Amino acid sequence: MHVMMFRATIRGEHLSDIEGAVRTLFAAIQAQQPQGVRYASSRLGDSSTYVILLALDQPGENPLASIPEFRAFQEQIQGWLAEPTVPQPLTVVGSYNLF
Repeated sequence: MHVMMFRATIRGEHLSDIEGAVRTLFAAIQAQQPQGVRYASSRLGDSSTYVILLALDQPGENPLASIPEFRAFQEQIQGWLAEPTVPQPLTVVGSYNLF
């Protein structure tokens, strides 16, 4: 399994945009129920920083890429970022039903 973490800081004027876009994105993911992927988005406290976790059963094969709403979200978020996101690989040391 391949696990990545993304930290995204959103410009303040786009916080409501990102919240709505994330709801739309996860509704589409839930409707399609792609296999081989685990995906979560969380906001750190009351900040404008989000932590996104992505786990792929097959590295290099992201089933989310086939979902139009995911591709649209990827394009939209670029204009909302306060700074570039940097993917960070995670080594899972322990997990219960998360990875």
